Amino acid sequence: MGHSAKDVGQLTAHDVERAARLLSEVRSATLAGQRAPVPPRPVIEASWERVLRSGVDPEHGVRADVLGRDEIERRRQDSPLRQVLPVLREGLLSVADVARHIMVVADADGRVLWREGCSSVLRRADDLGFEPGADWGEGAVGTNGVGTAVVTRRPVQVFASEHFLRPHASWTCTGAPITDPRDGRLLGVVDISGPLETMHPATLAWVEAVAKLAEARLREAHLASLERLRAVAAPLLARLVGRALAVDTDGWTAAVTGMPYTGRVALPASLTPGSCVLPSLGPCTVEPLPGGWLIRRAEAPTPAGATHIVLDVTHPRRWSVTVSGEMGSWSHELSPRHAELLYLLAVNRSGRTASALAADMFDDPARTVTVRAEMSRIRRYLGAFLEHRPYRFRESAEVELRSPEDPRDLLPHSLAPGVTRARRAPRLTTGPSLALPLVPLVPRGDVPDATESGQDT
Repeated sequence: MGHSAKDVGQLTAHDVERAARLLSEVRSATLAGQRAPVPPRPVIEASWERVLRSGVDPEHGVRADVLGRDEIERRRQDSPLRQVLPVLREGLLSVADVARHIMVVADADGRVLWREGCSSVLRRADDLGFEPGADWGEGAVGTNGVGTAVVTRRPVQVFASEHFLRPHASWTCTGAPITDPRDGRLLGVVDISGPLETMHPATLAWVEAVAKLAEARLREAHLASLERLRAVAAPLLARLVGRALAVDTDGWTAAVTGMPYTGRVALPASLTPGSCVLPSLGPCTVEPLPGGWLIRRAEAPTPAGATHIVLDVTHPRRWSVTVSGEMGSWSHELSPRHAELLYLLAVNRSGRTASALAADMFDDPARTVTVRAEMSRIRRYLGAFLEHRPYRFRESAEVELRSPEDPRDLLPHSLAPGVTRARRAPRLTTGPSLALPLVPLVPRGDVPDATESGQDT
């Protein structure tokens, strides 16, 4: 054949048909448990294995009801992606008709919310059920540019028979995740799709660049909202005696008085006016502000007591830490990076040095600056329960780790060596699995969430 599955991203249009035939052979052999002519790309192989374990039918997928019009509209109105639709349209639809593409925007569940572009391709998409309200997650339709990007939280191009479902083999799609710049939460995926002949190796970089532009626009909108809150809060704080700060509904600080500035305060999922205990501030009183909260810190110390910490990484896309003690309980949703770091600390209760964590995260013990910066962010909401030199949970805290029953489902987005080793832990095989051995994923480089490079304090 002359090409391996790894070469797909470098193919010219002249090679598309030959590559499609090769990938069809690879898919058929792999799903039959036979030796494939060449191995699939690691991102595709990992996805196929997840889909096989989930029981998706490679011929028809898993039937999922299409959302009704009212539910689609509700999700559209609730989605922050609605704010950046003009950016996505300008960046992607300007050439969609010429290139015979359609643009699809899906939410974090893989549900299609918006779909626009070349009319003839839209009709072909209808035949595949690729329509508003459809479930395009891996658990419904297998490997694809939307669902696989949702799981891996990385841009991915899926070509021809790299799709898990046979009816999708005449299709090519390229998706990139869009995350909330405020907290790293996955908002959804923007995808460019079309017939096989529309495949171009530059599409992946193009879609990723537009997704990053959309995230930048969301960041600008957030900064503007903080400025509006600051204008309201500053006169109030100037008249107060004691320690207080104004934060938006996500905990980002707009103004502060009587205490050191901190960029963000961890807030409970359902904060209400009155007295409460906040993870990083202790006892506080909370009052509503337009677009946020006025938080006054109480002078009484927080009583010490037994603490129970639950780190939950069972879900493939959402992870949390919950702290319970004498002053009540609170939960915090974790970013992908923080979920990885806290998992590594939970399974290494004796602690990890910065260099050991750097090796666990990036296979590079020298990358301690990045580790220290991330641990500094974690300590903003969990600092009372962590030690450093080495980093570890306090001995007095009872730590409960909730992880998937099958180790292969652990933090599927993660490329951290410490996590990928855990995925290969001995397990019982209870369902279909790939005949090919898993290929370890190699980190392609860390992209820090911010420029902070804090040191241990």
